[in-house]
Amino acid sequence: MADHDPEDPDLPLSVLFANWPDVVDLFLARDMLCPGCPIAPFHTVIDACEEYALDEDEFRAELRQKIRQKGG
Repeated sequence: MADHDPEDPDLPLSVLFANWPDVVDLFLARDMLCPGCPIAPFHTVIDACEEYALDEDEFRAELRQKIRQKGG
């Protein structure tokens, strides 16, 4: 289990990807360039949703589901 909380609004995307690598698929499915981006250590899910005009609540729900599927 990860030492970080995926619900933390201040969690950097790089930490999210490192602890729950399966969520990368959700970003790539939306043509989001966050995985591998040099800004990922400084951006959060909030920032990514704003940048890509996504509904944050819906996207977080998908992230939670993906994390739960993998037992995280």
